[in-house]
Amino acid sequence: MPYQPRRTWKIVTEPQSEPVTLAEAKANLSVDFTDDDSMIEDLIVATREDAELFTRRGFITQTWDLFLECFPSNDFRDEIEIPINPLQSVTSVKYLDTDGVQQTMAVSDYIVDTSSEPARIRPAYNTSWPSTRDQMNAVEVRFVAGYGDATDVPKAIKAAINMHVAGLYDHREAVTDIKVEDNPAASRLLWKHRILESF
Repeated sequence: MPYQPRRTWKIVTEPQSEPVTLAEAKANLSVDFTDDDSMIEDLIVATREDAELFTRRGFITQTWDLFLECFPSNDFRDEIEIPINPLQSVTSVKYLDTDGVQQTMAVSDYIVDTSSEPARIRPAYNTSWPSTRDQMNAVEVRFVAGYGDATDVPKAIKAAINMHVAGLYDHREAVTDIKVEDNPAASRLLWKHRILESF
């Protein structure tokens, strides 16, 4: 079986808006006062982050860095799988060469598949991944993910966020740590958008 290197990823640029606006959430909650606006906004963000983690997606456009210990083995599965989808674009693929110098791969040396989910990157035809120094996080892939803006986010995802925000708001005075996946109605809407790892 081909070697798949350990992966870690971190966000570089947070989404600049939320899939559900404060006004939309308040309308769903039938709240017509402003006292709880800050709390409702926090609930929207928390729910969106939880739903993104559950689905392995980014809803609004955001930029991430993916780190790997090395490139995948040059075998049948020599592809890099993108952990946050849908993938819009790959900004760069960088790596530490055997001398420890960071290099940036030419765009012509790899192919980006944005149609698949999870999205993936493979070496271009008749090429292979370069050798890297034996060092943690030797490979760095910067990519942009997300549906776009709020109008591009599927309605089922928005509905799930609204449902979960409503549940958290209704129980705001209780000590609770209910994840979106534990909310039957919300998780049911999100399941069809969930991406499972292929390895």
